[in-house]
Amino acid sequence: MPALAPLRHRNFRLFFAGQFVSLIGTWMQSVGQAWLVLQLTHSAFLLGVVSALQWFPTLLLSLPAGVLADRVAKRRLLIGTQTMFLLLALCLGTLSVLGRVRYWHVAVLAVGFGIVSAVDFPARQAFVVEMVEGTDDVSAAVALNASLFSAARLIGPAVGGLAIAAWGVGAAFLANAASFLAVITALCAMRALPQQAVASWTGLLDRIEEGMEFVYRTPAILWLLVLLTVMGLFPTNYNIFVPVLAQARLRLGASGFGFLTAANGAGAVLGGLLVASRGRDFPRGAYLYWSALVLSATTMVLSLAARADVAAGLLFLAGGGMTVFSSVANGTTQFLTPDALRGRVMSIYSLIWNGTTPFGALLVGGLVGMWGLSAGLLVGGGAGLVGALAIHGIVLRRGLRPASRSRA
Repeated sequence: MPALAPLRHRNFRLFFAGQFVSLIGTWMQSVGQAWLVLQLTHSAFLLGVVSALQWFPTLLLSLPAGVLADRVAKRRLLIGTQTMFLLLALCLGTLSVLGRVRYWHVAVLAVGFGIVSAVDFPARQAFVVEMVEGTDDVSAAVALNASLFSAARLIGPAVGGLAIAAWGVGAAFLANAASFLAVITALCAMRALPQQAVASWTGLLDRIEEGMEFVYRTPAILWLLVLLTVMGLFPTNYNIFVPVLAQARLRLGASGFGFLTAANGAGAVLGGLLVASRGRDFPRGAYLYWSALVLSATTMVLSLAARADVAAGLLFLAGGGMTVFSSVANGTTQFLTPDALRGRVMSIYSLIWNGTTPFGALLVGGLVGMWGLSAGLLVGGGAGLVGALAIHGIVLRRGLRPASRSRA
């Protein structure tokens, strides 16, 4: 089965298993953090501020982190970042269990998570390809990794909602801390991979510029990143305000919130498996365009949802659209990038995909705070729809089918 072909690689199997456990914990914490902020502040805007703080370090650190990912052994780097994640989650969990947590604690720790994430993302994305390098499993590995993330989204929020309802929000944070032990153990058990030879630490700006020049000289990647910017600023922020939808409009408890997020995750799993099953060659431009339209349109319609089952169905479609879009965008970027530049190019990808989130979260959060949930979702989805149509009219109809892949 093409979708599962990357699992024949021992290192990828270990990574897949460890990440699955860890990502379930991450989604439990995501649910818990959003729920905790709303309990402490009763403010959609302050929820958006926490999200912005968590992603803001990406703007400052992504490009140097890309150089780091190309310079050191990615496995060792990931062991370090996963250990830091564990300690941060343990701190938030301990404060919550002791009843001493305050909004500023959440905000400060969100910045900490953001700093570690900025270093972790380009290394982890490049490491996925490194584990199956030299085979035809690269595209399937990227898509299967996205499906893994989405499967965890399906399970984690539901488990997190139940844990919060039964033992309090601190249980979700402590479970996340424990889950990082799985991925750290998996990374330690892997066989060492050969390290890509790169230039010395001197000329950091030159190393960053080299990656940016490659993007500029590769139109398929350049225009893909323009579309990524539009989607990252607007429609992808719909999931930040699912807790507002659950609490303020649908009057659901923690378990109901977990159900909505799990429906979103179910759609995302199917979307990721769809891309993984397509193998190496398929019409990438069409997949990007239609998945962007599905995500944007369902975000707009979500603004009208007044029933939990309708909201769950729309979130299912949005999850599928988002995962297809992000999987194809990620896979195409990596497929077109030489090995020696992958960390730096993926740091640019991270800078855009994750770095636009703070601005989008603050913008849509401000709209929700001033004019209500419906206005925020309508503007976010509508902007994505217009942007996708405009960019498709300019470039994407030409196709994004990489004919060859160069090596540095």
